[in-house]
Amino acid sequence: MHIHILGICGTFMGSLAILAKQLGHKVTGSDQNVYPPMSTQLESQGIALIQGFDPAQFSPEPDLIVVGNAMSRGNPAIEYMLDKGLDYISGPQWLSDHLLKDKWVLAVAGTHGKTTTSTMLAWILDHAGMKPGFLIGGVPLDFGVSARLGDSPFFVIEADEYDTAFFDKRSKFVHYHPRTLIMNNLEYDHADIFPDLAAIQRQFHHLVRIVPSNGQIIFPQEESALKEVINMGVWTDVAQTRIGVFDPSSEVEWQAVLLKDDGSQFEVWHQGSMVGVVAWKMTGKHSVNNGLVAIAAARNVGVQPHHAIEALNEFAGVKRRMELLGDVRGVKVYDDFAHHPTAIETTLQGIRAQVGDAKVIAVIEPRSNTMRLGTHQALLADSVVNADRVCWFQPPGMDWSLDDIAAQSAVPSAVYSDTGALINDLVKTLEPDCHVVIMSNGGFEGIHHRLLAALKGE
Repeated sequence: MHIHILGICGTFMGSLAILAKQLGHKVTGSDQNVYPPMSTQLESQGIALIQGFDPAQFSPEPDLIVVGNAMSRGNPAIEYMLDKGLDYISGPQWLSDHLLKDKWVLAVAGTHGKTTTSTMLAWILDHAGMKPGFLIGGVPLDFGVSARLGDSPFFVIEADEYDTAFFDKRSKFVHYHPRTLIMNNLEYDHADIFPDLAAIQRQFHHLVRIVPSNGQIIFPQEESALKEVINMGVWTDVAQTRIGVFDPSSEVEWQAVLLKDDGSQFEVWHQGSMVGVVAWKMTGKHSVNNGLVAIAAARNVGVQPHHAIEALNEFAGVKRRMELLGDVRGVKVYDDFAHHPTAIETTLQGIRAQVGDAKVIAVIEPRSNTMRLGTHQALLADSVVNADRVCWFQPPGMDWSLDDIAAQSAVPSAVYSDTGALINDLVKTLEPDCHVVIMSNGGFEGIHHRLLAALKGE
């Protein structure tokens, strides 16, 4: 079958394309913005990419069109598809119909940490010899690819609450029918489709409703918004996690006790017994939380905690999640996908705990739909307090200015509308033992490697 994917370079759709190719289908696709790592990953898989949405891409006519959720009415490819009566389906529905139906699905939902936690869980299961399939919204360094069919009944999926398609406004994750569900955290996000937090909580409860009674739901004890979701009704075993001083009287099933403030070492306690120590390359309390819920979910499908801990101690991480891209004369440059003030804050907290008094320079493009709408303006200035300096980039087409954020910040800040000027200023001021954290959920005009090249004098 020839499957053509509209919006193929989104992290979810690109991963779906790889799975369709592995199932033996001919796969092509198109997108408006084609950039790494997804574009290079797709090309390496032999998947032909078309720039833009000219209806000429439907000649020859595909057997089925899979429509990404970024596509909308008025798009020339969508209008042609509808006018001609071509067969089409959403990505989540295709996945449900053709791949997940007979699988034990382990889903990872939440506002933050879905990609990293999904990767940790898939890595734990793989390390235990269970050969899981997975679909992850990023490229795991341990696997080198964001999706695979696997060779077992188990399938790990990053479960996004964003809507499914222009013709299906339910959250993507209701299509996945998980048996093991992690809910990492829950904050207001996706202001372009959800009016308030309560609307997102309703979608999460739709997900809770379809987890079978012999499955398990895992979430952190301190997440009050998730407790409210559970209080709407739950028909499944619930396992809670917490991070802090060990409390032998606690009814929480999983506890983590930090051995280092930066989160690089912590004890894991299960039902009152210490089962091992994670000593890994990750940092930050958010990473500890991700690791703990992944250990708990793996336990639900039979992986003993000490085996899960061994796997995490070898965990390499995910591309674009605090990925160290290079070190030029003592200046380290990182790429991070932070898309929300909380993600910015926890990323900077983690690196500050790791590097101590060394200089941390944050370079931030507020590019997500919610950021562009200005929903989180009030939170941005405080999110960067762990940096020594901040360079804000004003994305084209954003109808509010970052100048007010820079003015409110307690951290020295500047706003740029040209990445070339930003790079030039950085090169003039960066010193040895500086850590430059570049945060965006887009390509950011290739600033990462352009900065490294400039630091090398190229």
